[in-house]
Amino acid sequence: MPLDDLYQELILDHYRAPRHKGPCPGCGREVKQDNPLCGDVITLRLEVQDKTIARIAHEGQGCSISQASASMMAEAVLGQPVAQALELGQSVRALMRGESPSAEQEQALGDLMALQGVASFPVRVKCALLPWTALQEALAGAAPQPPVQEESPRGDKGA
Repeated sequence: MPLDDLYQELILDHYRAPRHKGPCPGCGREVKQDNPLCGDVITLRLEVQDKTIARIAHEGQGCSISQASASMMAEAVLGQPVAQALELGQSVRALMRGESPSAEQEQALGDLMALQGVASFPVRVKCALLPWTALQEALAGAAPQPPVQEESPRGDKGA
């Protein structure tokens, strides 16, 4: 079976039998993203414990690309440290820009490589990125941030 056919089957499998779809009682973070141009809607719920994505679920409606991407994303980031999940999101964005991943990135992307063909259809890129945008928003502030140096009242940098 050609690789493109395999990738297409993987996307259809996630669309027909989405993973981690449904409510997430007790999840403290909820983000809704939509694409008004095509009608795709994703609601993402997750719980972060010890800087790790402990639980994640999604609900929504839309095209097979957006819904499969949500399923694939949830499966890929569950149990991952927040920083690693955000890094994976950047790799998916690069993939959607048509950038070729390094061998290491390709291995980290795993099944998400199936989305690579979407880059050939610019109108569908936002569909594939919708759940990743929701993830980025949901994790805002959850990733470790570098310390901020505050200025003292004298105007010099404090430690």
